Amino acid sequence: MSGEPVTAGAQAAEGPDLGFGALPSRPGKIIGVHLNYASRADQRGRRPERPSYFLKPSSSVGTGGGTVERPPGTELLAFEGEIALVVGTPARRVSREEAWEHVAWVTAANDLGLYDLRANDEGSGLRAKGGDGFTPIGPTLLDARAVDPSALRVRTWVNGRLVQEDTTAGLLFSPAQIIADLSQHLTLERGDVILTGTPAGAGVVVPGDVVEVEVDAPATAGAPTTGRLVTEVTEGTVTFDGGLGSLPSADDTLRTAAWGSREAAGLGATAGGTALTEVLREKLMRAPVAGLSAQLRKRGLNNVTIDGVRPLRPDTKLVGTARTLRFVPNREDLFASHGGGYNAQKQVFDSVRAGEVLVIEARGESGSGTLGDVLALRAHARGAAGIVTDGGVRDAGAVAAVGIPVYTAGAHPAVLGRKHVPWESDVTVGCGGTAVRPGDIVVGDTDGVIVIPPALADEVVDATLAQEDEDAWIAEQVAAGHPIKGLFPLNTEWRARYEAWQAAR
Repeated sequence: MSGEPVTAGAQAAEGPDLGFGALPSRPGKIIGVHLNYASRADQRGRRPERPSYFLKPSSSVGTGGGTVERPPGTELLAFEGEIALVVGTPARRVSREEAWEHVAWVTAANDLGLYDLRANDEGSGLRAKGGDGFTPIGPTLLDARAVDPSALRVRTWVNGRLVQEDTTAGLLFSPAQIIADLSQHLTLERGDVILTGTPAGAGVVVPGDVVEVEVDAPATAGAPTTGRLVTEVTEGTVTFDGGLGSLPSADDTLRTAAWGSREAAGLGATAGGTALTEVLREKLMRAPVAGLSAQLRKRGLNNVTIDGVRPLRPDTKLVGTARTLRFVPNREDLFASHGGGYNAQKQVFDSVRAGEVLVIEARGESGSGTLGDVLALRAHARGAAGIVTDGGVRDAGAVAAVGIPVYTAGAHPAVLGRKHVPWESDVTVGCGGTAVRPGDIVVGDTDGVIVIPPALADEVVDATLAQEDEDAWIAEQVAAGHPIKGLFPLNTEWRARYEAWQAAR
């Protein structure tokens, strides 16, 4: 097969049947990578250590037409321009070095998703990602043997404005790694499609918008290109039947996910422009809460400790970004309407993301549990960094055994309905006398729990660790028999000795 693009409706030298859009055949599998561009990961505030995947049905490719419907009653139809790989020969337990040999073609794709269905579709994404027409692909196929997989580019335009541009050099996990990893678990067959992830800039589109995605190889001779994959968004006319399944819903958390950030969604920043990166997380894991508190106080922030809570297991350290849940005082009619079924409490435990800390406002009322062992297990399974509640915990021994860090006002055997009604999530809450916003950074150790405004996190943790080094040196001098006067804090003479010691390290 030559390096020339293969156009939908044409016949290639090796004779693929191009009757299913631009693809050689109806794909048996469409596999997406959840988070794979550094630019997108930084926008999300987390970088995964390993790739993770989801499936889309082949019916989502459609057979052309260039349009996709946004169903009535929804608002969060999001586009994601991506580089798609089309498998040419079966791959089973292949190495990273030989993985690219199993890719026959490269093309453009738009990984559309309806975030209004995501809350009740968590874990599979079937309805949110699998709608008819939700995976436009094409318009042409590039010969994979004629391009450098490390130098492919994807660009996306909405209504003629460039909104996404990145290259495979910006991937966290290379195409070869993805293929080799997937082939450990399942056979990749001819015609299967792998969506390699989307860079920063993906967002929401509305009826009348036109999305164009192009993949090219600008560093390759002749700069081969797929051309622009054009999709127009139209307004659907058929509503969902609530008697059959979940109805669409949207909140600020889903809006943030669909748009890529709170700023893009028009909600204002909660992270202050600073993400909890792995580097920052590692520093915070080393920084004591007492030291962080001292540094925040120097910057005028005294009301940042969540008071009255203690860890169920004193040997645990807690670092993560806040995901909030609010309880209101129990009132029988409100509990009847909000306390049962799939309530706000269950929803937030079912949707907490890796690295997040569930912060629960219970008004300091510890006269009933705000969670038990089942919910703790769910949060742990979801990868949550921990739980902080200024209310009680049921099944305290079992919760502690789960292994997830939990800070609470105390143990109590009573169920939720004795004192609380689960009311809402993802709002600013008051926990232990401190205001906590979604996206705030939460750190806990045996001294307690502190809330750090994200915009200050880098500065505060660096100052804390520097002070810890200084304090450790002072402790060594005291242990060696030196008096505290002039040493704690350092006077000019001792400061000079300390700086000389630092310089000699």
